[in-house]
Amino acid sequence: MPKFGISIYPERSTFEADREYLDLAWKYGATQVFTSLLEIKGDGKEVVANFKKTIEYARHKGFQVMVDINPYIFKQLGISYDDLSFFADLGANGLRLDMGFTGREEAEMTRNPYNLTIEVNMSSGTDYLKQITAFSPNKANLTGSHNFYPMEYSGLSFDFFVACCQQFRVLNVPTAAFITSQHGDLGPWPEQLGLCTLEEHRFLPMETQFKHLASTGLIDTIFVGNAYATEEELAQIESVLKKTHPVIKVVLASGISEVEKEIVLNNLHSYRGDRSAYLLRSSLPRFKYKEEKIPAHDCQKILPGDLVICNEHYGQYKGELHIALKEMENRGKGNVVGKVALAEQGLIASIKPWSRFRFEELLAK
Repeated sequence: MPKFGISIYPERSTFEADREYLDLAWKYGATQVFTSLLEIKGDGKEVVANFKKTIEYARHKGFQVMVDINPYIFKQLGISYDDLSFFADLGANGLRLDMGFTGREEAEMTRNPYNLTIEVNMSSGTDYLKQITAFSPNKANLTGSHNFYPMEYSGLSFDFFVACCQQFRVLNVPTAAFITSQHGDLGPWPEQLGLCTLEEHRFLPMETQFKHLASTGLIDTIFVGNAYATEEELAQIESVLKKTHPVIKVVLASGISEVEKEIVLNNLHSYRGDRSAYLLRSSLPRFKYKEEKIPAHDCQKILPGDLVICNEHYGQYKGELHIALKEMENRGKGNVVGKVALAEQGLIASIKPWSRFRFEELLAK
């Protein structure tokens, strides 16, 4: 399971608000903090002092803190890439380069005497990482993270995201990406509509976004890009972190029987390896419930995302559970007992053959 992190923006908030958020996030399993120092307006000493106070508190709690910067800050503060003492004094564990140099500078920065982590941008889609590794960096201090995108429709496509991640995975460089709270309104800029890496995540529940990124196996740390996530959202992430298997939320049909409800919710399902293009099969329940009565009902046309349990007209398949992947005719042998929750239907593709998973009922609020 990836590490879980939050984002704070001391320049646009108060120490008291950030402290309260840090306490709450720590309670629910967050261990990482992302913050942004892209520009300094007004009294530079006061801005830096506020950052330092907040970072010191986060470190005291036990968080690892990454500070996002760009080359302009180096010039503004008179910092050289070969002297990173400013960031060590700030209390950061590392710095993220919002914009890079030529590759040689980044490699040299990984060899700093403070063991600061140097995090580079994963979202460029170029050979940037190869440029850095050509200069023999200290890979123990090199990581990558994707951008987040405050503008609607500007986030990464999933295919491009995967391609970028694989460049880092091949070289065993740790990775990070961002999800967005549906309640947070604070980020590094005034204008935003969520702060996520993937465009498809922008309006999804934070829990679903986390589960999707975790299911890819491509991301080591997942940050909430905006502040402040609610306690309910943080608690939902903690629940995901504690689960031993992936969990997909479902909406059950009103006509579902108690036996069928038990089949759906009280079993650890396993996706058969001999996969079909039409349905995802969980066959084990048919052996466990072969003596139970499962009469036919709700035998309407089957749509993608439907949960279907084979009824007594399906002979030896009675009790087997399917997730429909395509639209199918129903010959009266399959009971449509529910549906994968709309927000979580994108998770179906992340279930791998022979992997195991559970369902959880999505209850109306």
